[in-house]
Amino acid sequence: MTQFFQVHPDNPQLRLIKQAAQIIHGGGIVALPTDSCYALVCHLDDKAAVEKLRRIRGIDEKHHLTLLCRDLSEISTYARVDNKQFRLMKAVTPGPYTFILEATREVPRRLSHPSRKTIGLRVPQNTITEMLMTELGQPLLGTTLILPGDDEPLTDPDMVLERLGKQVDLVIDGGACRLEPTTVVDLTGDEPELIRRGCGDCAALGL
Repeated sequence: MTQFFQVHPDNPQLRLIKQAAQIIHGGGIVALPTDSCYALVCHLDDKAAVEKLRRIRGIDEKHHLTLLCRDLSEISTYARVDNKQFRLMKAVTPGPYTFILEATREVPRRLSHPSRKTIGLRVPQNTITEMLMTELGQPLLGTTLILPGDDEPLTDPDMVLERLGKQVDLVIDGGACRLEPTTVVDLTGDEPELIRRGCGDCAALGL
């Protein structure tokens, strides 16, 4: 039975955040709001949950999943970041940007791209997500909530519950989100490369 939490977007109820963290610790899949659109998230180290996340989205291991981190220092634990990359990310985080970086050994091999050994990372600006990550004490593993056959992400929590009620363990209603996913930028080359234009302002990155 899928649970449905109505959480205040600016002052989240701590008891609900703690319950959501317990669900994730127990291997659950959670739909939650971010600073772009709704996302599906699970525990970073739970192989079964990660596989279920991919099945719901209809994606294989070549599709980058994203680590949602609390800050840039946490990103540096999971990705190799030089001074140039750090300055660029610092200029726009927290915010609706996903960065493709070279993964460190802290990232389970099953989570990084099988041939490139890269990982997507971001620091979302959303109070609910921030509090949940703080309660967990580690990043969340997530993906944009776009279901197979859909062209746009789901942004209405009631619709999320209707469409995914038998597949996810919790839907967090934190209000409506944007229709656009994050802007995705590959930082593994000599210059930043725009992979997906989303709700993050490309001009802020010089793109």
